[in-house]
Amino acid sequence: MNFTLPYEQYLDIYRYKYLALYHALRTAIIGGTLPGGTRLPSTRKLAELYQLSRGSASQVYDMLLADGYIQTERGRGTFVSEAGVFDVFGEDGGRKDAGELPANRAGIEIEQHGETAGSVPGGRGWNVPEAGAGTAAYEGSNAFRGLPGEDERAELRDGGGSRPGAGAGTTVAAAISGGASAEGDPDYGNRTAGSTAPVKLSAWGERLMERQLSVYERAGDGFISFRSSGMERGQFPYSEWRSALNYAGGKQGGLLDSYCPPQGDEGLRRAIAAHLRITRGIRAEAGQIVLFSGSMQGIVILTQLLLEQGSCAVVEDPGYHGIRRAVEISGGRLLPGRVDSEGMVPEDWEARLLFVTPSRQFPTGAVLPLERRRRLLEWARRHQAVIIEDDYDSEFRWGGRPIEPLKALDREERVVYVGSFSNSMFFGLRVGFAVLPSSLVAPVTAAKALYEPLPAGQLEQRALARFMGTGGYSRHLRRMTRVYGERARLLRTLLAARLGTVFEVLPGDAGLHLYARWLRTDAEFAAFRTAALRRGADFRDAALYRIRPSGAAACFSFSHLDAAALEEGVNRLQLAWNDVQNRA
Repeated sequence: MNFTLPYEQYLDIYRYKYLALYHALRTAIIGGTLPGGTRLPSTRKLAELYQLSRGSASQVYDMLLADGYIQTERGRGTFVSEAGVFDVFGEDGGRKDAGELPANRAGIEIEQHGETAGSVPGGRGWNVPEAGAGTAAYEGSNAFRGLPGEDERAELRDGGGSRPGAGAGTTVAAAISGGASAEGDPDYGNRTAGSTAPVKLSAWGERLMERQLSVYERAGDGFISFRSSGMERGQFPYSEWRSALNYAGGKQGGLLDSYCPPQGDEGLRRAIAAHLRITRGIRAEAGQIVLFSGSMQGIVILTQLLLEQGSCAVVEDPGYHGIRRAVEISGGRLLPGRVDSEGMVPEDWEARLLFVTPSRQFPTGAVLPLERRRRLLEWARRHQAVIIEDDYDSEFRWGGRPIEPLKALDREERVVYVGSFSNSMFFGLRVGFAVLPSSLVAPVTAAKALYEPLPAGQLEQRALARFMGTGGYSRHLRRMTRVYGERARLLRTLLAARLGTVFEVLPGDAGLHLYARWLRTDAEFAAFRTAALRRGADFRDAALYRIRPSGAAACFSFSHLDAAALEEGVNRLQLAWNDVQNRA
């Protein structure tokens, strides 16, 4: 068994080897390095690894067993207690009975405009709404997936004697080592020996930590959430996708180790170029396209390449907060671009970079008229600027005439067109892409190679190329466009009929959410959100997407909700508004 502990560090603190080994094991268990259920070496092997007598190794295990850190199973061996540290300490630091498990918190998601990513390390911890049901806002990741909060973990790690129940983990050691001297040692207990001074971050790192991504918990059972939650189960053609994955792997897995350049799978880039030529009118070639692990990775890389420290970038207000953070963390300055009922209002900004969502403004859903598109292109020409066009979910259009993307109108190679498959396929498929001006292909590819010398998801890229090449992707889009169109119309009708006095739903004929302006006071909006949570319903507060203060508004996503869930969700919102009125 390959088994390593920070044993040497504890030899510098404790006189006896068995005490050093006890504390090294205890620290590894409490810190999660040895999670619950981990099988430990036999006493014979432990003694051999750390040059102890077998009797001393047995004594170490006896001490850990007495304190509840490990358990033995006759004929099987010795294991870390199944719940790990929770077998010893409760969430308040007090002693727990062995085997009593804390309630698991649900998994968390990064709320993006239609994309979900993993949890974000660092930050300030949970901010649970007053209702306490279903969805909890989260600002960082100090407590998730059943782990204790950061403050609690710090107490455990530091071995502070003032913590309730502190004696539970120190009784045996204190008795053997003389108690006070070991307890008084600043390196005693759960903390790894050595300095605990915080690591100094760069300016980029400091900006990153100041602007944590907002994330939220999955809705619990019986809870209806109008937040982004991807596609409803059962709607995706899994059998076709599995067939494409099998094809991508080759016979007997012969293609699993095939090389993929940093720019991304060439077959997929050809398929994307063909798709864009037909559906969006963009004259693209495979060589102009770079693939990313989601569109946000592409946006961040482009921002870092194009924005000088202290330079200005124009962003929509309201607009996608991920873009705003990319600019700020890269050291840029935000120039808010005003948005009205027709999208971004062109101005003569002093900037060299602009972000816009012309096909469907995020979050309002407004479609930028052709005249404004031409004015943006003229602005870019005059200022020698680059426009990054984020086309995040206009694949699903059930009404109106699609207007050409900026990229299709671009004659001077001023526009970068960014897209993603996370909305049109499923959130777990982390494939985004950018159609680049020829002069940007090499720099963007080099930056991508720095982050990912070998692209992630190579098998999925080849499978997606196959899925598109056989017509499966087009069929899927046509089918889901019909489904989503029906749901959008139903939700619009329900909101108008039941909440028409408090919400004005803006017009729209594409996308996966509706944007609604609040018609009452800000105080009533806050009360309504709290009441909705109590009723088991939730929606996105559009304040997240604003730079400057404005009237309250909400976003209602519907792609994951069938007709019955939409009806029930709006009914709960109606009851919530009744609650607010009754309390007034």
